[in-house]
Amino acid sequence: MNKLNLPYPSYFFSLLVVLFLFCTLGCGSRVFLGKKEPEIKKPNIIFILTDDQRWDALGFAGNEIIYTPNMDKLAREGLYFRNAFSTTPICPASRASILTGLYERTHDFTFGNPPLEDTYMLQSYPKLLRDAGYRTGFVGKFGIKVNEGIEDSMFHDSKKTFWPYLREIDGKQVHLADINGDLAIDFIQSSKDQPFCLSLSFWSPHADDGAVEQYFWPDYVDHLYQDVNIPVPETADPAFFNALPEFLQNSLNRERWYWRFDTPEKYQKMVKGHYRMISTVDSVFARIRNSLDEAGIADNTVIIFMGDNGYFLGEKGYAGKWLLHEQSIRIPMIIYDPRSPKSQGRTVSLPVLNVDITPTILSLAGLESPEEYQGESLIPFFEGTPDLWRTGIYLEHRNENNPKLLKTEGYRDDEYKFIRYDDNDYVELYHHKSDVNETRNLALDKSYLGKVNYYAQVCDSIIQKLLDDRKSK
Repeated sequence: MNKLNLPYPSYFFSLLVVLFLFCTLGCGSRVFLGKKEPEIKKPNIIFILTDDQRWDALGFAGNEIIYTPNMDKLAREGLYFRNAFSTTPICPASRASILTGLYERTHDFTFGNPPLEDTYMLQSYPKLLRDAGYRTGFVGKFGIKVNEGIEDSMFHDSKKTFWPYLREIDGKQVHLADINGDLAIDFIQSSKDQPFCLSLSFWSPHADDGAVEQYFWPDYVDHLYQDVNIPVPETADPAFFNALPEFLQNSLNRERWYWRFDTPEKYQKMVKGHYRMISTVDSVFARIRNSLDEAGIADNTVIIFMGDNGYFLGEKGYAGKWLLHEQSIRIPMIIYDPRSPKSQGRTVSLPVLNVDITPTILSLAGLESPEEYQGESLIPFFEGTPDLWRTGIYLEHRNENNPKLLKTEGYRDDEYKFIRYDDNDYVELYHHKSDVNETRNLALDKSYLGKVNYYAQVCDSIIQKLLDDRKSK
């Protein structure tokens, strides 16, 4: 059994590796047979998070149009997770999960909710690393409401940034991604003489929702995609949207579709803008890695890259995220550890989650994870495929402050995806191995009633455990 007491393999092997790393990396100098062993140098850690970049908005993932040479290089050199998912496909809840290692149902934070409880933030990875002697820094989009003083206890240096994307600095137009890159490099240069953990959180490629143009990029990527025709997804055919129940047709996903994709011309313009913003972040990747080389610390710096949630690009007549379909929940994830040759150039196919990053960061620093964490360290994948790992993942979206953002929960294993909605009896079941676009809802077929009931019970069991883990307000 694992941390959620689910009917799939436990995290026992992961725990053994964490304890091993704690003993070998976290103990510092020791006296052994009368000799003082050299102190083991703890690695620097850079955690890079993009906003609304789905798993296939990456050349390495098979996208033949998008230009991401530096992200692709990191994937080739590191450990690439082919099936990585966000437990909650919305920015604030996902980011809270990444910091705390908890599912939304437990930490209970999203748009419109009270600040994230101090108890959870005091066990966040930046706070624990800072307490252990790391210099911790944050650059970019924080996206979480916390109580006064909590951020100061987590970060030695915090540089939060905000829209607009394009700004005038010293008479030149500069993009926010490059501003964040400059701030990140400043932190690296000022921290190179001690172990550090930098959380670099880009706003890109999130659309500027209040602007007609939506996507903004610097002049140096203007030339990209000009002569390219972006293929329209098969499920963008109006027939798929027209077959949906009325409550799904009236969601915020459809409202945002009108902002971005309701004409062929707008579709081409908007997707290319989205891609240009990702390519801009990709260029910052190169500058970050060059700064590590120049500082002489590249060989001892682990780089972790992931997206906070997925993103619809017209599939099913949708834009945005929030729902539990593949485009919305599946994310890019890469870990590059220059100290670990066995982890380099490998691809992992087992399902991993955003909440797994939290214990992984602590493991890299030689620290034990709090018992409360609901994710599992990914360190076992550095050596190969763990004998014991989860076979299914729980997914949810709990926003209660906008009726067009539907509350939903579901479960995905290696064969089926189950989705249900809180305020409606509608249920979805897809055999995603054979129906990758999730076009045939098997829940409408009475012969699948047994499977529907099984997955409903699995969700009920998980939800109860997550609620039991929630701290009292």
